[in-house]
Amino acid sequence: MRWWKILGLAAFAGVAATGVVIARAERRRRAYTPEEIRERLRARHAEALATGEAPRGTAAR
Repeated sequence: MRWWKILGLAAFAGVAATGVVIARAERRRRAYTPEEIRERLRARHAEALATGEAPRGTAAR
């Protein structure tokens, strides 16, 4: 019975650690200002145009 308790505590610690990682990523993502997001999107779009990739959601002709 004792190993069930250890397994349960390990699972709980894993879930808590995953929650911490997700919270940090969310905080980092929300830290961008709208202008920074626009700037990054424009740079990615320019890079995609330079490499000749079709934008997502559009059909290549």
